[in-house]
Amino acid sequence: MTTADALIQIKQGVHEILLEEELRTKLASGKPLRIKAGFDPTAPDLHLGHTVLLNKLRQFQQLGHTILFLIGDFTGMIGDPTGKNVTRQSLSSEEVQENARTYQEQIYKILDPDITQICFNSEWMNKMDASGLIKLAAQHTVARMLERDDFHKRYNGEQPIAIHEFLYPLIQGYDSVALQADVELGGTDQKFNLLVGRELQKHYGQTPQVVLTMPILEGLDGVQKMSKSLGNYIGIDEPADEMFGKLMSVSDILMWRYIELLSFKTPAEIENWKKLVEEGANPRDIKVEFAQEIVARFHSQQAAIQAYEQFVARFKRHEMPEDMPEMTLTIETEEIPIANLLKQAGLTPSTSEAIRMIKQNAVKIDGEKITDRDLKIPQTSTHIYQVGKRRFARVTVI
Repeated sequence: MTTADALIQIKQGVHEILLEEELRTKLASGKPLRIKAGFDPTAPDLHLGHTVLLNKLRQFQQLGHTILFLIGDFTGMIGDPTGKNVTRQSLSSEEVQENARTYQEQIYKILDPDITQICFNSEWMNKMDASGLIKLAAQHTVARMLERDDFHKRYNGEQPIAIHEFLYPLIQGYDSVALQADVELGGTDQKFNLLVGRELQKHYGQTPQVVLTMPILEGLDGVQKMSKSLGNYIGIDEPADEMFGKLMSVSDILMWRYIELLSFKTPAEIENWKKLVEEGANPRDIKVEFAQEIVARFHSQQAAIQAYEQFVARFKRHEMPEDMPEMTLTIETEEIPIANLLKQAGLTPSTSEAIRMIKQNAVKIDGEKITDRDLKIPQTSTHIYQVGKRRFARVTVI
């Protein structure tokens, strides 16, 4: 494959390349590049949001480059402050190690285990003494750190910023030095951290890495970044039928975002899907095909077929319509009473009517009757609500 062809393939789905000309030069050298991506094991499971990066690593791997899958077992104990308006709770070493173990098991659903190098940044950070850490910290100013959007907002909002949080981007950057990375991948929210890696490599006399930022995948709520802590995620280790059901719950608008970032279909094939919908095809049919692709990738083709059959049977059993209103409710608290939700979703004219329907066993959530009129629905959840025999709505609470 020529350098130009490889670059076209690499650029597909990428948000930004810093700097593209540098990447072209590295590719033209003909040497296998060292491609780094870091993942902090702050939760026990990888989800589809992580696979946006993993799929790009797989692509580099297929082009003959060396993949450095970095597990941030050291930085994981700090907690990435990116996008946070409060200081993150630090994890214990035991929690980090257990999460790291599951990551190693799950990444091989996408990457080739024979040619993937798993690295832990504790390997070099545990050897760095206080003197080395001070020297590392001397490479960046507080003013530069406060240029980061999240730090800037917290500082102006008089929200506390712990000193150890300033160390996070420095240590992530030093990982690139330790691994002599040629390219580093990260989400668009990681741009600051990735550029710190470039600067530190220059300081240590290395050729600076090229930075590739990938789009952030929204969660099932269609608003916030997919995250296990927000409950809006699809785990790659989830049972096939659960994965299929969650993908089918994605709105028809958000569906295209998921397809573009997660499907292995060619751009031409995706454009053909869009054309079919524009000409009157049911978006649900496209969603089924996409959901089966994802389930087959992480389970098997047979599991994908069975998940679809179970999904259809479940809808028929509960007599749910294929098409129903979809809406998003924004709440100011962490939960909303079920009666309030039914009223705001237009399924009942009032909360008192909602309570009455619950008493009559006429309210269902995902096909299951509910009897608790004090039930509260949490934020970042998506369910199908039914009142009576004919009123349905797919409601996302954020």
